[in-house]
Amino acid sequence: MHATAFARPRTDGAPVVTASTSARDPVIAVAELKQALQSPTLGAVLFFCSAEYDLNRLAEVMADGFQGITLSGCTSAGEITPRGYERGSIAAIGFDRRWFSVQAALIEGLEDFDLPRAQHLVDDLLHRCRQADLAPVRDNTFAVTLLDGLSSREELVLSSLNAALGAIPQFGGSAGDDERLANTHVFHDGRFHTSAATVLLVNTPLSFQVFTTHHLAPTDRKLVVTAANCQTRTVHELNAEPAAVAYARAVGVSPDQLCREVFALKPMAVRIGDHYFARSVQRVNEDQSLTFYCAVETGIVLTPMTPGSLRDDLRQRLEEAEATVGKPMVTIGCDCFLRRLEAEQAGEVARISDFLKQHRVLGFSTYGEQFDGVHLNQTFTGVVIGQP
Repeated sequence: MHATAFARPRTDGAPVVTASTSARDPVIAVAELKQALQSPTLGAVLFFCSAEYDLNRLAEVMADGFQGITLSGCTSAGEITPRGYERGSIAAIGFDRRWFSVQAALIEGLEDFDLPRAQHLVDDLLHRCRQADLAPVRDNTFAVTLLDGLSSREELVLSSLNAALGAIPQFGGSAGDDERLANTHVFHDGRFHTSAATVLLVNTPLSFQVFTTHHLAPTDRKLVVTAANCQTRTVHELNAEPAAVAYARAVGVSPDQLCREVFALKPMAVRIGDHYFARSVQRVNEDQSLTFYCAVETGIVLTPMTPGSLRDDLRQRLEEAEATVGKPMVTIGCDCFLRRLEAEQAGEVARISDFLKQHRVLGFSTYGEQFDGVHLNQTFTGVVIGQP
């Protein structure tokens, strides 16, 4: 998307600054981030942190260290820092308020979130963006959503938000917890929250493009969901067989070989129109049912997918975006943790990290991705923001 052209005064300093820290003591970690990000015109900070931190203490120190600044973030299943892929760290982006109006809101009670609540939330964020008077809302605004990755409410929240946002593009990620699958958190107003979501509306005169991509190609095999519990995202039967048995046969392994590595390398997807959207398996249950990271319903058809090149696909998509917005100042990326696991299995982590550094990507490994109201798995979604 191109931002609407209009005059801007000359300003000193970069509109966006990125930073990271691997310090385990929250006091030291925040001090390092503050030193890297702090400026008289810092208006907002977006961060992604390992769940290994003492989150209560980290929240306290972050709120104290960045007083008066819009501070948002979430826990992760790995971080993308200025050095590429990392774990056990904090990655952060600082936004200059002369170039960005970043307005944030918290959604609690996800199960009761509906279109009227979404419209009220979006209207309030838009009002605050207009008050900043940086750029017209139309064509100069995008939304970032961060959701509790274990809430199983992403589809409900995203569909309502998407309707309320209208033509405003949206992307985001589901918070992780370093693959523990126990507790995931979003950060808003000085503390971490569970069973919640954070929505950011970003208005800027700079050019940007929101995108999504995956590296998966369909096979000719089909698996029909013949019994499922959509509330728990659990499939009990595929093709009228125990789900784990049918899935294992379709991807060429035995049921006792099913594990997260198989889920990463041999995902399934649902076809909507001409596009395939991955539906990744979270775990095999004792009754041979499969629990997914995304919504599944009885009657849908799942297609086993085969992966291509992670790096080549992402390179093509980023280069397309950069051809539109120009040299990137930063790319905020939400990258499925299963993609990172696949890179680890293939010995590609170092090469992909170098690639992410070259394209100025900063973000996190997610438990699910979001793009224009759709909840996704095994994708890379984000926004490329061009230079002034």
